[in-house]
Amino acid sequence: MIYTQAKWEREDENLYEPLLSEKDGKEVEVDSSLPDELTRDSLELPDLSEPELARHYTRLSQMNYGIDSGPYPLGSCTMKYNPKFTEDVAALPSASVHPDRSEGSVQGTLELLHGLQDYLARIGGMDAVSLQPPAGAAGEFTGILVAKAFHEANGEGERRTEIIVPDSAHGTNPASAALGGYDVVELPSAEDGRVEVDALEAAVGERTALFMLTNPNTLGLFERDIERIAEIVHDAGGLLYYDGANLNALLGRARPGDMGFDIMHYNVHKTFATPHGGGGPGAGPVGVAEKLAEFLPAPRVRKTNGTYERFDPERTIGKVHGFAGNWFVLVKAYAYIARLGDEGLSDASAKAVLNANYLASQIEYDVPHEPFHHEFVASAGDQDAADVAKRMLDYGVHPPTTKWPEIVSEALMTEPTEIENRETLDHLAEAFNAVAAEDDETLEAAPERTTARRIDQASAARNLRLSWRALSE
Repeated sequence: MIYTQAKWEREDENLYEPLLSEKDGKEVEVDSSLPDELTRDSLELPDLSEPELARHYTRLSQMNYGIDSGPYPLGSCTMKYNPKFTEDVAALPSASVHPDRSEGSVQGTLELLHGLQDYLARIGGMDAVSLQPPAGAAGEFTGILVAKAFHEANGEGERRTEIIVPDSAHGTNPASAALGGYDVVELPSAEDGRVEVDALEAAVGERTALFMLTNPNTLGLFERDIERIAEIVHDAGGLLYYDGANLNALLGRARPGDMGFDIMHYNVHKTFATPHGGGGPGAGPVGVAEKLAEFLPAPRVRKTNGTYERFDPERTIGKVHGFAGNWFVLVKAYAYIARLGDEGLSDASAKAVLNANYLASQIEYDVPHEPFHHEFVASAGDQDAADVAKRMLDYGVHPPTTKWPEIVSEALMTEPTEIENRETLDHLAEAFNAVAAEDDETLEAAPERTTARRIDQASAARNLRLSWRALSE
């Protein structure tokens, strides 16, 4: 199936759908009590009817691709469909509560936060949870600060200066470690793609503060030696950190705390279907074992004599975000978990694993590491993975993550999640296989049917042009 994306191009100017500020406008007088040097006498605003406004945003949506458009198997980023009922819950008037109101007047808000702390603690096998961090990476950094506070309290802060990360780790792991002031020690993977236990034993020591790991790892492989790994790290006096990026594979089946992890962060956008951020509000709660609870960010929520109250842990690292975190995102996570329940969460992980294995069995590309769980990493072989990704857009599907992890040549990291049915998975497989059979010339010219053709991604990230007019100029 060949796909053609909307362009909405104006023939006379060779411009795409203009910004609202570039449409018909009118001059509006400004009347303000602010000082003259801070105000304008007038302001030009768009002068549009409701249908014009609705069509503008509809056209923009037709020029883009998102999870509401079709499958989005972006490996490790876990692009789940966000169910609309959670948006409805977050939009309830009773949810719009000012965060600085008195505790007595926000008992419902505090009850929900307390309930979410409990949900996440039970799901992860942790003893205490902070909801403050506003993103997964912020959760990682918060976890590292908690670990640092723990080691400092034990008189080992100056000695434990290293954090170990596998060579397949998410890029935020070494970045968060470095931001926390630690030296990063990269651990090579074994031939089977898992942690090389002998290499870990050689790497840990009295300087080890933390070993960061996700399980299943970024190849979708379960770390079968996880209990031995935990023993090695703990015997050296270090802590074991769980990157929650791949928790979707374990829901209702296994818990990081039971494996020996001391700290973890939860990517609620990856696991519990809240919006994925994209630079905007997100959430990355952090869970810890009991020995670390007193160092969590402040405030947390507890229930005392039937009343919910905020409190500061005894040796808290302080605040890492305003108030309780990104409240509306947390509301959506709570609603999702409450709606699915134990059985629904377990079913989600089962279908995520099933979908990944079914899709991998249907594609022509080689998958060098297995058995995998919720995601797999195929190799594009002689083709360029980035070209494969761009060509897949012409078949109406979003491509997988490419070129990473680097331990697989021309990696195509794929995660369909539990939301896709067999028909969609077959369509994804058809797209993979159609591209696998195409020549380099076709791939290098792709995409051909999208609103925007091939772009210089590095330059686009560094030199922002925020309107089509700026691009044309």
